[in-house]
Amino acid sequence: MKDYIRKRVLDICDYIIESKQTVRQAASVFGVSKSTVHKDMIERLPSINKRLANKVRHILEVNKAERHIRGGEATRKKYKDSKEIGVK
Repeated sequence: MKDYIRKRVLDICDYIIESKQTVRQAASVFGVSKSTVHKDMIERLPSINKRLANKVRHILEVNKAERHIRGGEATRKKYKDSKEIGVK
């Protein structure tokens, strides 16, 4: 594995563990695609550090389990905001 990839994997790993952010949010912060973040965390990280990989996997599983709630909140906020300003 090239050094810059290894560094990116570890940087993204640290970010996700510290902030509990989603793959999409991590991708935005690091300027890479969601697919790259997912591949880095699921395929590359275990070959670098299994303990960290397990921590990240757990966080990503929690985020995945909660995504329907976040989506519902976003929809509720969207319609609430549109009613307040009189948009239909």
